[in-house]
Amino acid sequence: MNTQDLAARALRDEPPSEADARRILDGPDPELLPLLQAAFEPRRAHFGRTVMVHVLNNVQNGLCPEDCGYCSQSRDSSSEIRKYPMKADAEILAEAERAARAGASRYCMVLSGRGPSLERTRRLAELVREVKARWPIEVCLSVGLLGEEHARILADAGLDRLNHNLNTSESHYGEICSTHTYADRVATLAAAKKCGIEPCSGLILGMGETTTDVVEVAFRLRELEVPSIPVNFLIPIDGNPVLSDGSLSPERCLRALCLMRLVNPRAEIRIAGGREGHLRSLGPLGLWPANSLFVEGYLTTRGDAVRDTYRMIRDAGFEVQGNPAWDETLAEETGFRLAGGEGEILKPDVRQN
Repeated sequence: MNTQDLAARALRDEPPSEADARRILDGPDPELLPLLQAAFEPRRAHFGRTVMVHVLNNVQNGLCPEDCGYCSQSRDSSSEIRKYPMKADAEILAEAERAARAGASRYCMVLSGRGPSLERTRRLAELVREVKARWPIEVCLSVGLLGEEHARILADAGLDRLNHNLNTSESHYGEICSTHTYADRVATLAAAKKCGIEPCSGLILGMGETTTDVVEVAFRLRELEVPSIPVNFLIPIDGNPVLSDGSLSPERCLRALCLMRLVNPRAEIRIAGGREGHLRSLGPLGLWPANSLFVEGYLTTRGDAVRDTYRMIRDAGFEVQGNPAWDETLAEETGFRLAGGEGEILKPDVRQN
């Protein structure tokens, strides 16, 4: 398989064949470094060397009736987490401000549960309006299953994106969850898209899935025209029914990111949960196929801090796509300088290298 051909196809918005997609993930041909360069070509064409940073806020924790086996908030998990109902509006807005000051492109509010009531949806819509009125930051919401009526309320409030991950293939879905179906998840994404909200949907690797399962998800996301794809690497949490299957070496994680980029060349590919523990010292290489990541943790687990992440981005030769509200002190501490007049792109400051 010629990696230059893979890059050329992606630049024409053509995916690899399914056979080549399996080879991308399984290796050893193509070798990793040429593959990363092939994935970088469409990444550079559509996003340059910028990196979008996202901050998650766990607005409601635990108390969930669903049995998703990978999740420490599910009804079947015995993990020791602090459970709480929905936070006060003032706390949610304060955390949105911290995300904006940290230079985040997007503030992501996440609520546990099967899905919100209409009353809860209206409250969330008001929060979306308030966040967007106060700070120059996009808002994403992850609240479980939604119908068209709920999605319309959120769309009218100006919600930028709705997250609902496919997580795995349709055939493997029953192995990780029984209280809702794969079709339910696809229907939620369809409702969001119909109402004008951009869908955000990705997968979790390391749950016993096969290469065929991963390839199937990559192509299904392309079929659904999902513009934002988070790639999660399962974080093994004691007490969860589904624990890591041991398949995730740093190289396989990087190959999965390359696969997502080459199948979905125009999408925002995000290095999501588990990047620190699974990519380890190869973490910076993830920026070759991916153009966004999370900072400051993943709901019930910790992640790298903003400052450490920004230094990693700078050292790898990339730029942070921030927002005009970001804290200039943070720029100085992490070796970036403001550029473009409004401070929306944070470029490495060579004077501090």
